[in-house]
Amino acid sequence: MSRILVAEDEPHILLLIQRKLESAGHTVIATGDGNDALQIALNSRPDLLLLDIMLPGREGLEVCSEVKAAYGLDAPPVILISALGQQDDVEVGMAAGADDYVIKPFSPRVLLERVEQALYK
Repeated sequence: MSRILVAEDEPHILLLIQRKLESAGHTVIATGDGNDALQIALNSRPDLLLLDIMLPGREGLEVCSEVKAAYGLDAPPVILISALGQQDDVEVGMAAGADDYVIKPFSPRVLLERVEQALYK
């Protein structure tokens, strides 16, 4: 299936996401740090990035913007996840280049559906 980079600094949420994606057949590259996420994304080009907005080192918004700029039209899809769920927050995320925005708390099933929609557009 697909290689998905998941950047989430809350270990229990990271584990939940990782298990759900792996149970669906995806390979997960997991990190809790934004700087690591950017390096992994630029060096190994995953099929999709799932980024928490609030990450240590570098925020998910910044990682999203830099990955989209580096790959241009060939950039992998990016889904942002955040507890920040106001319309302004979503608009900022989409302006950073995100393909989708998922608000915490979320259903793992719904998250998987959104991931697969982004992968198979």
